[in-house]
Amino acid sequence: MAVTRVFDIIPQLLEKYNKPNALAAKENNQWVTYSTQQFADSVNYLSYGLFGMGIEREEKIAIISNNRPEWNFADYAIQQCGAVSVPIYPTISESDLNFILHDAKIKYIFVSSAEIYKKVKASAANAPSVKEIYTFNKIEGAKHWTELVESGKKNPKVSEIEAIKNSIKPNDLLTILYTSGTTGNPKGVMLSHNNLLSNSFASQYLCPFQSSWKALSFLPLNHVYERMLTTLYLYLGISIYYAESIDTIGANLKEVKPEVFSTVPRLLEKVYDKIVTAGADLTGLKKKLFFWALNLGLRYELNGANGWWYELQLKIARNLIFSKWKEALGGNIVAAVSGGAALQPRLSRVFNAAGIPVLEGYGLTETSPVIAVNSFQPNGIRFGTVGAVIDGVTVKIAEDGEILVKGPNVMLGYYNRPDATAEAIDGEGWFHSGDIGMFEEGRFLKITDRKKEIFKTSGGKYIAPMMIENKLQESPFIEQAMVIGENQKFASALIVPSFALLKDWCSKNGITCTSNEAMIKNEAVRKRIAEEVENTNKELAQYEKIKRPQLLPREWSIERGEMTPKLSFKRKVIMGANKELIDKIYGE
Repeated sequence: MAVTRVFDIIPQLLEKYNKPNALAAKENNQWVTYSTQQFADSVNYLSYGLFGMGIEREEKIAIISNNRPEWNFADYAIQQCGAVSVPIYPTISESDLNFILHDAKIKYIFVSSAEIYKKVKASAANAPSVKEIYTFNKIEGAKHWTELVESGKKNPKVSEIEAIKNSIKPNDLLTILYTSGTTGNPKGVMLSHNNLLSNSFASQYLCPFQSSWKALSFLPLNHVYERMLTTLYLYLGISIYYAESIDTIGANLKEVKPEVFSTVPRLLEKVYDKIVTAGADLTGLKKKLFFWALNLGLRYELNGANGWWYELQLKIARNLIFSKWKEALGGNIVAAVSGGAALQPRLSRVFNAAGIPVLEGYGLTETSPVIAVNSFQPNGIRFGTVGAVIDGVTVKIAEDGEILVKGPNVMLGYYNRPDATAEAIDGEGWFHSGDIGMFEEGRFLKITDRKKEIFKTSGGKYIAPMMIENKLQESPFIEQAMVIGENQKFASALIVPSFALLKDWCSKNGITCTSNEAMIKNEAVRKRIAEEVENTNKELAQYEKIKRPQLLPREWSIERGEMTPKLSFKRKVIMGANKELIDKIYGE
């Protein structure tokens, strides 16, 4: 049967890929699998239960939960009722949650844990539209999601649900994803069934996917990136295993031994830094071999471009050193897909050299999300770029360098915001991404900065902060860096060191530091970070060079409102919180 709405995937799964482990998650330290039939039954019974409560077309139901099979049960059941899912980050701030509950007039909410239930219950008390909250974990005093399943079993509304499904069109509203911007209230991105499916279909040929594969999922399902990949995995019959948390990924990779997982650059950076730190602790010949292989990997070029002698050395390095990297990721990885932020080219280079293909892509919530991606297609990877534009999507570069997009993946618009929709999608149907980019070799898209983040110094020179920040963060000593200097004489930076590495460095150099605050005040530490900044400065134009950088004692986080859920800096918030430090930089 043709899959034209996302819920069409369920009957196709039953027909083509009926397997014992369609979905899996850890419960009480044991992997529990759900068969395709259990998946389908849970979705159907839950949709009957929701319908029995009087859910109507296009009413909004929120899901606020960690990644788990129940997330999908709820999502697909909501679809089959003709309702609209509103997935929300579990770490959402109280003010953003209050806004979404009111803006979308949420009727029902599915939550996972007691902590989220408590937060949501408090907000829901002031949101008249909310009728009930259901939980995935069993929580005293709360209604459990299985109550709806049991209700659906007792009173199956088979013909009613089928009638609703038959009435839903591919371009009907599927979901609203609220993107938390760096300023103002979140905007609800409206995506249709066709938006999500067109992106999944275009992505299926970019990697040699097989229905026998397992995928490990740990990026938030409420973000369109993991949501689209989940749709793709289910469409292709790939089993999905949900990691327990971001902290258990290493252990879960070894247990599940997946062929594919999606990630963000930050995680790959941490994996790389951990590997290098472990290598530095080796001694003698082992240490020499490790860094010989590492340096070899950092010079890697595709398609044998480095010549036969390099390829022979690489083969030896893969057997002796890089094979251990692969084992640490479970041993079966065919591809890791990276998105959400810029990946340092050296990481892409070294992981590909190690036989762990990392495919960097690019997209936005508004484009469902993929616009371009590196792939397994012939000549499909170009380091330092986000790959070629996917089939069915058109990209052009505006005169000011902005990336404009057209295609079936472009959103329906922003919910309740026709003004913002008109600003984002022009009269000719081009979506304005807000990103600055260019094409290399006529086909590989390269992102150079965010349009709104480029600033001008008092000398009239334009600074693209993201490019400089990425270069600074290539240093293992620098965890986060935010470039500043708008209307100032020079560019500077607020820098959060990599404290785990710094602590180890202090220990090896006989420096006693009792806290992060003590570390960043230590003259030797400041000098070491200054060396890293100077290394970056060598690659920059005179007017771009970072002067008088200042160190901060803790990482910026989503929880404290300093970063968006996509890990973009909320620059105004960070600058406001560090006004005294910035005044010190510029001598005010």
